[in-house]
Formats: sequence, structure tokens, C-alpha cells
Amino acid sequence: MSYVNAFIVGGLICVLGQLLMDGTKLNPAQVLVIFVTAGVVLTALGIYEPLVRFGGAGATIPLPGFGYSLAKGVFKGVDEKGFLGIFTGGVEATSGGITAAVVFGYLMAVFFNPKSKS
Repeated sequence: MSYVNAFIVGGLICVLGQLLMDGTKLNPAQVLVIFVTAGVVLTALGIYEPLVRFGGAGATIPLPGFGYSLAKGVFKGVDEKGFLGIFTGGVEATSGGITAAVVFGYLMAVFFNPKSKS
């Protein structure tokens, strides 16, 4: 059942993003910022945590999940380091995912011939 929950939650997040791009004049970069910010705000308000428990990877993999990880990292950083944790907690919590994205993106560019859209 957890696979179904993840599919439903992740699918609804993606549908919301597509509706924002189709129904408004927002471009994909603006939707990205809105989703990450929404993930942070919903986590701070305690709303995103139940969604993560219900949807699992369907809630943590899309863009609001990145905001969720940032916020959780800041909370942990503040608990451990005080005021300095505000600046370091989010970076420490998400550094593994960011590093993987950079490394694998670089490897794909090395092994394949990237082309720009014309």
C-alpha cells in the first residue's frame, strides 16, 4: 500500500505543478521556487510531516521534499549549534543529494553529447 500512497502523493504534487504552469504565466523556474518554499513553510507549520509519513518517497522526492529536507536540517542545526545552525543546518542536511546531482550530471555530460535546444 505504501507504493500506492507514494504514487498518489507524488502524482498530485506533479499535477499541481503542471496546473500552475498551464493555468498561469509562471515558468518552470518560478514553480520550482514556489514548491521548494512551500515545502519549507509547510514543514515549519507542521503540515508537511504527516504528508511525508503517509506518502513516503512520493512526498520527499519532489521539490517540496527538498524544502522539507532544508527545514528539517535547519531545525536540527539550531538544536545542535544554536544560532549558527540556521546557516549550516540546511546545507548539511541536503549536501549528499546536491553532491550526487552535480556528480551524476557531470558524468552524463562526459559520456553523452549534450545539445542545446535550438
